[in-house]
Amino acid sequence: MGDSRGGGSRDGGGRRGGKGGRAGTGRSGDSGRGLGQKLRPGKQRSESSRRWLSRQLSDRYVAEARLQGYRSRAAFKLTQLDDKAQFLKPGARVVDLGAAPGGWTQVAVERVGQGKGGQSSRIIGIDIVEVEPIPGAVLLCGDVRAPDALVRVREALEGPADVVLSDMAAPSTGHAKTDHLRIMGLIEIALDFAEDILAPGGAFVAKVLQGGTEAEILTRLKRDFAQVRHIKPPASRQESAEMYVVATGFRGRAAGPDAEA
Repeated sequence: MGDSRGGGSRDGGGRRGGKGGRAGTGRSGDSGRGLGQKLRPGKQRSESSRRWLSRQLSDRYVAEARLQGYRSRAAFKLTQLDDKAQFLKPGARVVDLGAAPGGWTQVAVERVGQGKGGQSSRIIGIDIVEVEPIPGAVLLCGDVRAPDALVRVREALEGPADVVLSDMAAPSTGHAKTDHLRIMGLIEIALDFAEDILAPGGAFVAKVLQGGTEAEILTRLKRDFAQVRHIKPPASRQESAEMYVVATGFRGRAAGPDAEA
């Protein structure tokens, strides 16, 4: 879902060249084929491409995303994370970093809905590429590292955020250490953004690799949030090294000594 520039799109049904492609490069979603369909002969593909396409065609989450109108299978990762940790509250203000192609933004819109007493939720997605409109969300085009990104998102939110989401990921190099460093860089970008915009008590959710977050980032999370958990949702492929850090109860940057996870 994106490269280390900090935009990244999450895995849809389309192959990712880089959150997949570049930071913020979205996919149009799944392949559109049903489960169990075979690859058509005649087109020259690399062995890795054939393996990827075969996996997509047999992936029940790809098919289910199409049936339910989600733009990516990654939507189910967010629903499962929220089912477990319950951070998407009615009426919340939510920011989706690296939103393309929009699956997580769709889930956020569905889950926060209308708050008590008529309080309207605000869902803001930002990505380095244009994202097709999603009813109930404001979608911005821009790099989250740009000097004006925080101002633009805050203005669109009309206040601080209650939840900051980041499913950004760098393209895999096949070298474990390099891949780990790249995704840690994206987490640091997302966490910096979150700590500048979250309201007290807010939540931060981000993709990490198995083995968890690096000590320095984990120390920050434990210091600045009341609870920090690592969760691998069922929709995350078992062969994938990805998992998610869910930090809740934001205390603010000036929090005191480390808290217990």
